[in-house]
Amino acid sequence: MTPMAATARTPLDQHGRQLGLRERKKIRTRIAIRKAAYRLICEQGYEATTVEQIAAAAEVSPSTVFRYFPAKEDIVLTDAYDPAMVAALRARPADETPIASLRAVLTEAVASTAELEPEELRLQARLMTEVPALRARMTETLAETSHALAAPIADRAGRASDDLEVRVVTAAVTGALREAVLYWAEHGQKDDLVGLVDRTLDALERGLRL
Repeated sequence: MTPMAATARTPLDQHGRQLGLRERKKIRTRIAIRKAAYRLICEQGYEATTVEQIAAAAEVSPSTVFRYFPAKEDIVLTDAYDPAMVAALRARPADETPIASLRAVLTEAVASTAELEPEELRLQARLMTEVPALRARMTETLAETSHALAAPIADRAGRASDDLEVRVVTAAVTGALREAVLYWAEHGQKDDLVGLVDRTLDALERGLRL
């Protein structure tokens, strides 16, 4: 999450275990590449920033950048924290509704990102409204996040991870998150983003009644 994937204070795997040294090094490399990209984009714009420039600023090779991020859009949009959100979802109380559990995990993820990486979050959201390729890729990455979050929801319900109703629930929630972020960016980022995420999930829990 992003927002779309969210920031975790302690990187975990999908079972809630702390990652080993090798995996933590990979995450540090990813973060260095993303921070270099954000700095260059702030200085010269998204279109003018090349993968070669990002690699040089992060002190890695272009091939390393592509090893971590298959496309330039992915540097802005993706991170390695879906497993942490899956672990957090598995740790939620068993008697919670799926939307309540997803709300708790996603709002915490958004709040953590807003606290730890506020400027990156603002830039990311702004770029998603300005660059069509980023908005399109955001839809794809959220679909991947939705698929990851479906597994613990399905396990709790005793259903298959590709169960239609499970897919609908997780896709609806991640889609609502997407709209909350876009609304926030399109309205000058003046509102509280966590509050907007809560509003979107309130709409889902009301059965989409206005």
